[in-house]
Amino acid sequence: MADPGGLATRLLEHEARGLLARLDQVRPFALHETMVLAAAVPYDAQLIIERFLHASRGRLREKVHGYLDWLHGQGRGADAAEQQRRFVLIRLGFNDVLSQFDLFTEVITQRSEHETGVWLSGLDVLARDALRLELDGYEQAPAVCYLSRGPGAAIRRARTRLPGGVPNPVAIIRVPRERMVGSGIASSLVHEVGHQGAAQLRLVESLRLDLAEAAKKDPQGCWPTWDAWISEIVADCWSVGKLGIASTVGLLAVVSLPAFFVFRPSGRDPHPVPYLRVLVSATIGEAIYPHPQWAAMRHTWKQLYPTNELPAGRRTELERLEASIPEFVRLLLAHRSPALHGQRLGDIWPGRERHPTRLIRLHRDWAGDVGVMARQPSSLVFAVIGQAKAAGLISPEAESRLLSALLRAWAVRSSLDVVQRPPSNHLPSARRAS
Repeated sequence: MADPGGLATRLLEHEARGLLARLDQVRPFALHETMVLAAAVPYDAQLIIERFLHASRGRLREKVHGYLDWLHGQGRGADAAEQQRRFVLIRLGFNDVLSQFDLFTEVITQRSEHETGVWLSGLDVLARDALRLELDGYEQAPAVCYLSRGPGAAIRRARTRLPGGVPNPVAIIRVPRERMVGSGIASSLVHEVGHQGAAQLRLVESLRLDLAEAAKKDPQGCWPTWDAWISEIVADCWSVGKLGIASTVGLLAVVSLPAFFVFRPSGRDPHPVPYLRVLVSATIGEAIYPHPQWAAMRHTWKQLYPTNELPAGRRTELERLEASIPEFVRLLLAHRSPALHGQRLGDIWPGRERHPTRLIRLHRDWAGDVGVMARQPSSLVFAVIGQAKAAGLISPEAESRLLSALLRAWAVRSSLDVVQRPPSNHLPSARRAS
């Protein structure tokens, strides 16, 4: 339909120019977020995030200018509906850019909170260390952390799609605020890190091939159930591999729920039934780091949640799955993904370094000296403290004080690393990034 007097064209031009004005208000985080240096996002992640958002704004700005050029030229003779259709697509892109900005704002704004920001910077150090593997061709994704209410953690993995269909440049890990500060926070964080690492190594896909083969050989077995839960179990395996019993104890705290929920069938949920999940975690730990503590952990968990009052059918099904756990864990840890270059999954973890007897020895050698502990790999430190707590050698109060001091120390060290970096010629300037 024709546009008498050009009213529709003028309205749409004003809307498009308004988008540009609002887009100019989306400033780089470096210009409007206040935080102490020790609370800053890791340098590489900050650089990648700013570049990513700068590029998104730039692409949108080009589209708006292109639309305005079209509107003043060939599009002036187009009917109003076509002018509107093209503008609406651009406005949807504008909303995608704002959604991307808001996603990272949630991560970065908390860095301004007193104490919390510094803790988060320390957790960034833990996430980076937990993602590290000595594997050829393994490229570690940058990761940043933020806190959220509720008992569960979550991750938006690097390279997954953001609003607008563009790949996420960094892993964004949500950790539960209620677990700050204790060794249990590491269990949740490293589990989420495990999802990122497993995706980069394509472990879930290759493990499902092994599970399918096992199901062919044993059609009456429990393999389809383990297949349905494999993505979460691989992440649990990553956590146990890096943290030892601190992972299983932390998991136990998360899934300590009313019995109805602990035994409830998971349906389509990829998380295993909580009752079985703790038993699987302990069995993985026992296989990687043999020690009597794992059998004691399984026994204690079963005392906390006895099955004798369950309906007979449900109890029988749980017993059947529980009996299959050792065989399943053997398959899991014997898995040789192509990305592991011939190694078994069970061999990529620091078995000797994380063995319970060595962790206890390190706890005694370090004697709570923050200066000594802050120089160690952060995942090892959390494993040592978690092991000491599980053995009754450190109180929850002392654990919290020690970890708070260590998170601050790691945050300060990481901030000094940033200060010592040479200036980058690739970071967008404040003027251009605006």
